[in-house]
Amino acid sequence: MEPSLVDESLSDARQKMAKAVQHTQAELASVRTGRASPSLIEKLRVEYYGSDVPLLQLAGFSVPEARVLVVSPYDKGALRSIEKAIQNSDLGITPSNDGQVIRLSFPQLTAERRKELVKVVRSRAEDGKVAVRNLRRATRHDLESFAKGGDISNDDLDRAEKELEKLTQEHVADVERILAQKEQELLEI
Repeated sequence: MEPSLVDESLSDARQKMAKAVQHTQAELASVRTGRASPSLIEKLRVEYYGSDVPLLQLAGFSVPEARVLVVSPYDKGALRSIEKAIQNSDLGITPSNDGQVIRLSFPQLTAERRKELVKVVRSRAEDGKVAVRNLRRATRHDLESFAKGGDISNDDLDRAEKELEKLTQEHVADVERILAQKEQELLEI
């Protein structure tokens, strides 16, 4: 019974930390790099027949050129709503609509804008690391309550805390690796 409590807590922490890393990766993918990518707008909420729907459900995406993203609505009636949602987003791109598809042309990023985006990316990565550390704290609290309740020994607690620390360091390193890739992508000209 004793090891299963520890194993269960560590397994749960591992899964939640992996989800925090995935969320951080998705957050960083949504930051514009000067290259066209569907991940920049696919989660954008669009007013469609009275409800907010992710753009991913309303349109297909293609990237015919490095700096051009084409949005092809499944329902041509949604064209205006999609265009409006893109204009109201924080992308800073004006969509062009030809009645069939919406084209987004991504301008070359200035050096100043690249530095701003690096700051944004670092902030989001730090949020991801904080989430992983918060999960470590919550799991450590659970483990300590097991020890106080007599469910596990102090030796088991020490081993579990070392394993938890190792898990935390691995996941923080994953976030830092993702951040380094994104920074390189942003600073690449």
